[in-house]
Amino acid sequence: MVEYGVLLENELLSLLELYKQLNPEDIIIDEFTAKNIWKNIETHNIKYFTAKENGKIIASCYICIIPNLTRGGKSIGFIENVITDIEYRRKGIGKNIIKNAIKYAKEQNCYKILLQSGNKRADTHGFYESIGFDGESKRAFEIRL
Repeated sequence: MVEYGVLLENELLSLLELYKQLNPEDIIIDEFTAKNIWKNIETHNIKYFTAKENGKIIASCYICIIPNLTRGGKSIGFIENVITDIEYRRKGIGKNIIKNAIKYAKEQNCYKILLQSGNKRADTHGFYESIGFDGESKRAFEIRL
């Protein structure tokens, strides 16, 4: 049975294991580094949403709530690192964790949520659009450092 919730510090290793599927070429950080980063995450308005089965994290995303001085002071949500284990895709699990992040953004008085996806991932774009994201309303730019 799939359980939905928020990430706890003692679940970091399970999340790091899932992240091997997100960017296979990335170097996975060790537990000590992850726990130090987690301390920083806990002091900011960042929340990780997860789906678990038998204690294993099978899907996750995080949302960062960014304070804003426009739009009547309403915040902006930014969703990143959306991942569902390859064995669990197309079962609505990823959609549920994103919906949990959207619900949280509404509770945090956000007026919009941003989410980026690689240009070549057309199947993923359709997934995000099915949730309600508009891939045509804005254009993202980035500088890789």
